[in-house]
Amino acid sequence: MNAQGDFSYVTRAGLDEFKRWAFWYRSGVARKRLYASLDSPRDPFKGIPKSFPGIKEEFWEGFRARIAALRPSGPIVVRFLAGNQTALVIGESVFVHGGLLQKHVDHGLEKMNEEVREWIMGLSRGRSPPPCLRGRALVNVPRLGSARSDCDCSHLEEVLAMIPGVRRMVMGHAIQEQGISEVCGARAIRIDVGLSRGCANALPEVLEVYDGVKWRILKLDPVEGNPIKLQIAKGGLYVKVFLLRRRLTESGKDQLQFARL
Repeated sequence: MNAQGDFSYVTRAGLDEFKRWAFWYRSGVARKRLYASLDSPRDPFKGIPKSFPGIKEEFWEGFRARIAALRPSGPIVVRFLAGNQTALVIGESVFVHGGLLQKHVDHGLEKMNEEVREWIMGLSRGRSPPPCLRGRALVNVPRLGSARSDCDCSHLEEVLAMIPGVRRMVMGHAIQEQGISEVCGARAIRIDVGLSRGCANALPEVLEVYDGVKWRILKLDPVEGNPIKLQIAKGGLYVKVFLLRRRLTESGKDQLQFARL
């Protein structure tokens, strides 16, 4: 969304953070220009308007900085996002932000990854994102990723059958207020617990997949000294829930420890 200039969920603090980034980025560029042996850095702010009608003036600089950093070919997306995969198959799991449709698999996962990567790098023709990031073709399956239980499991099975060796789809996007959850006999696992304070402000949880076919959940103990013991066995998969306990070190700093139950 941010790469497309959609800041629907951006907070005041999120804009202020990028204003600070812009200050230090410009400072670094100014220092580099002092050395003739270095190539002159590209100006990421070039072409970005200085005013935004309908937006309060106090937010204009934050908008400019966020656009400069996160638009295709921007310094932040090139450094931190361009190497990421839109859909990634590891072992028997396919990982994707919000789900896959048959049209995505037909198009080719590697081809889709390459198209998104080229767009983020600013190498593709035109400014529009690739089809998999637009409209009804968006890489997102709401009825699978939502917290609802009436998911279209038959459609999920059809999609998984199209990807050789894949048994499950792991996705984020829709917040699971009760924690990491699974549907369709653990063929779909939803892992977005809403860590952000602007969303659910939830405690961390981690899905660990091991030995190719097994998976377990790592949770943060909400009450120190009062661990929640939970074991789940479903669909032939034995799932252990671990607790991530918070301890104070002698120096007073927080230390997170995994505790096997």
